[in-house]
Amino acid sequence: MNEQNTLIEKISTLRRERNAVILAHNYVSADIQAIADFCGDSLELSIKAAQTDAKMLVVCGVRFMAETAKILSPRATVVMVRSDAGCPMADMVDPDELKAYKAANPDTLLIAYVNTTAEVKALVDICCTSGNAEKIVSSIPADKKIMFLPDRNLGSNLINKLNRPMELWHGCCPVHDAVTVEMINAMREKFPRAQILVHPECRPEVVKAADQALSTGAMLNYVTASSHDEFVIGTESGILYRMMQANPGKKFYLLQPEILCADMKKLTLADVERALRTGKDEVVLSDEIIRAAESSIREMLSVK
Repeated sequence: MNEQNTLIEKISTLRRERNAVILAHNYVSADIQAIADFCGDSLELSIKAAQTDAKMLVVCGVRFMAETAKILSPRATVVMVRSDAGCPMADMVDPDELKAYKAANPDTLLIAYVNTTAEVKALVDICCTSGNAEKIVSSIPADKKIMFLPDRNLGSNLINKLNRPMELWHGCCPVHDAVTVEMINAMREKFPRAQILVHPECRPEVVKAADQALSTGAMLNYVTASSHDEFVIGTESGILYRMMQANPGKKFYLLQPEILCADMKKLTLADVERALRTGKDEVVLSDEIIRAAESSIREMLSVK
């Protein structure tokens, strides 16, 4: 038995012994997605965390995802696979700066992208994901002022699509912000039959140049339902695993091989096994933060 198979067997045994559920984001490596109990985007993982009664949740993703799981399943032991897997975008919101903004703008409703820390979620009115951001923003009365944080690109794309004025925070996803129109034009020339899909965290001019701007979960549904058989994918490369698994007869090309999230790609099967065995990197949040942050997440999940 090779090393990988040995790790998979250990993970399987530990998962049963610990009554654990392994949640994996679409951006982690294919070998981790293959052994996970559930794979999904941020919204899907949030819903799954809220529904599970497992004693342990092993979150194969970055810190804000593990914190969200703890907020929604406070009685479970929530363990990060790598404690150093963070999100640069989430770190672009300083809680003290947000508190100062909130004090100076008491009539402004705060919408936080789920890619934020638990402390930030505890300060805002409602959360959203890239998959439901349009629905969340549309649910807010037209006369209400909005601050959308932290992703200025997602916010700008919502403003353009909904014609809804909002203030925008000064943040972005460095991975998606680096995607350019020139990349899209080059791939259109190379693969003229392919549809080009990008993530709404990309810049507005990139979204305009693409055929579709979709969350990772929506991308998966779109390519499966589409009559097209060739796609250029403009998001993190990890998404290709599930796309190819679900659509063996279709062709997928990365917009750029360099579209990689370094934090997501830190995670390995050995890290998953260690997390299950030791429970070392447990997510611990105060009851006060959990209560306040849960309110903004539950508010998101309640919007029909």
